[in-house]
Formats: sequence, structure tokens, C-alpha cells
Amino acid sequence: MTRYNTNLASEFYVLSVLYRLGIDATLTLGNKKSVDIFVLNEARDVLTIDVKGVAGKYDWPVDNIRKTSDYTHFVVFISYEGEIENPNILPNVWIIPYEEVNKFTKQYKSRKDVSRALLAKNGEAYHNAWNLLK
Repeated sequence: MTRYNTNLASEFYVLSVLYRLGIDATLTLGNKKSVDIFVLNEARDVLTIDVKGVAGKYDWPVDNIRKTSDYTHFVVFISYEGEIENPNILPNVWIIPYEEVNKFTKQYKSRKDVSRALLAKNGEAYHNAWNLLK
């Protein structure tokens, strides 16, 4: 499984869940983009989503996250827990408003990551928080 396929699988997973919840959503196309999905919520507001997926139990690289102060932008972090090739296992999902992402971010010399350990420890409010997108 390539990194690109992991990202595509993650984007389509999020899109599938949104449709199952009755939320209008559109996938954006392209390889280098900062918005993966547009959502029209119940209040008729347009929300934007950046999807970050990892196949294993890893941190998420976030050097390319769109920088914004827009309260309508969300980042969805998906971990397939090392089981990406098993369609019977659901991934772990955290849905975080952009302005909250820094709480879970670690800066290293050459990169910036969202820490899986910090999300697992302090991110329960965002775990499967699909209601934030309604």
C-alpha cells in the first residue's frame, strides 16, 4: 500500500461516513491540495476538511496543513492501526477544528507532527466527533 493510496482511502472513508450521516460533501481532486473535502452542513455553512491518514500507529506529518484562522476548517486524522489491508477493521478517527490542532502538535528540527500519543491521551472529545461537521 503506497502513501498516496492510504491518503485516498482515508479521504473516501471520510466522504463515505459523511454521506451515511446525511451530510452533503464533495471530494476535491488533485494530489497537492490543502482542502480535501467541502461540506455543506445543516446550517448551510460551507466547511472545509483536510484529511490526514496513516496506515500504522504513527504520528501524522502536518507540515502542509493549510494555515487559517477560519473556524470552518477541520482536520480529520485517521489511523488504520496497522490493519489498512483488512476491510473488516474500522480506523480510529479524530475530527479536530483547525484552531485546536496545535494542542496535539510536536515541532521537531525538520518536521512538525500531530502526536498520536497526545491525541490518545487528551483527544477523547474529538474521537469520532462526526457531530462537529453537522
